[in-house]
Amino acid sequence: MSRDEQLKERWDKVVKLLSDKFADGDVLDLDAIIYLIGVQELGKFNAEFKKDEKINLMHIAICRVLEPYGYYEFEYFDNEGWPHYAVKEQLPPLKAGEQSILMKDAIVSYFIEKELIE
Repeated sequence: MSRDEQLKERWDKVVKLLSDKFADGDVLDLDAIIYLIGVQELGKFNAEFKKDEKINLMHIAICRVLEPYGYYEFEYFDNEGWPHYAVKEQLPPLKAGEQSILMKDAIVSYFIEKELIE
């Protein structure tokens, strides 16, 4: 199986897992999955978030899933429990499709690390 096929298969597992659990089977998109990872990383599952907090949650998720790729490094938790990351290396200029593939690959790796998929 090619790497692209394996990524697609694993990505479909992530989408199904989260869509079944959080969207009654409606298919979640990449942004929704990034948001859910942010909530997971923050650990405040029953909180209501304002618009700017939702953007911050997505930022947390992006930093967290790209951390193993060397782009971000965890620094600390602030007084409210929000994680903060430092930029270690700037992301290379990527086309939209390339960004999507990088994020899907990083998210799949995150779910493998968390032992939620194989």
